[in-house]
Amino acid sequence: MENLNDLAAFAAVARERSFTRAAAKLGVSPSALSQTIRNLEERLGLRLLTRTTRSVASTEAGERLLRTITPRFEEIEAELAALSELRDKPAGTVRITAGEHAAISVLQPALKRFLPDYPDIQVEIIIDYGLTDIVAEGYDAGVRMGEQVAKDMIAVRIGPDMRMAVVASPDYFEQNPAPKIPQDLTAHKCINVRLPTYGGLFAWDLEKDRREVKVRGEGQLVFNSLSMRLSSALDGLGVAYMPEDHAMPYIADGRLIRVLEDWCPTFPGYHLYYPSRRQRSPALALFADLLRYRGD
Repeated sequence: MENLNDLAAFAAVARERSFTRAAAKLGVSPSALSQTIRNLEERLGLRLLTRTTRSVASTEAGERLLRTITPRFEEIEAELAALSELRDKPAGTVRITAGEHAAISVLQPALKRFLPDYPDIQVEIIIDYGLTDIVAEGYDAGVRMGEQVAKDMIAVRIGPDMRMAVVASPDYFEQNPAPKIPQDLTAHKCINVRLPTYGGLFAWDLEKDRREVKVRGEGQLVFNSLSMRLSSALDGLGVAYMPEDHAMPYIADGRLIRVLEDWCPTFPGYHLYYPSRRQRSPALALFADLLRYRGD
């Protein structure tokens, strides 16, 4: 059992690439965790991790060990989760990674309907704009738009098709002429988004009559937060590109003005996805069924 605990500790550090973050997840001190790894390395007679003052990385032996033990731990965790089927009520934790808009518009409303019926289930939602490797990062599932889901994943549609909206405040358009075509945006202060997966600024996808245009406008503001883009647009600091449903209440009451509406295409809606080779836990199966989009 001690050896299994040590291997689990090593896997946590290797995945997190940080003793501090791994220790927080395991509920131990970084110093105790470091000693556990040293003891494991001494027993094996191999260096598993390379440590510097700023980072932790697996050695070749560490990478090989991680590849070997990760599927075994996943199988054990899946079987333990499946045992909750024998309980009167399902139990366990469901960890999901999602973008901010998906979390707010789809997951949050579902929690209100789901959690009261299953008091022994915990749901952990991590906001992340990157295309996260849910297996490597220890998530049960992820939420992304349909076109972003990898082909080797099982995907469950959980939302309708989406449109984006290009908006700014009335005050902003009093000082700047409203754009008529996408190219006009190059003369505007665009409130941009930086996505960690790609490193660069997110291009605004616009389309009309099968003509596609990707706009990378300049501006003083770059965020990775939907709420800050919205607030900045309301404050008159520039033109923002955001999900239509998030902007509509402010368009309706006149606090935002929509432009280029005929250039905003429809995108595949959000999907919940999870690995095809891993058995779903009963808790995830229940939540996925509740989230499933039925077109109503």
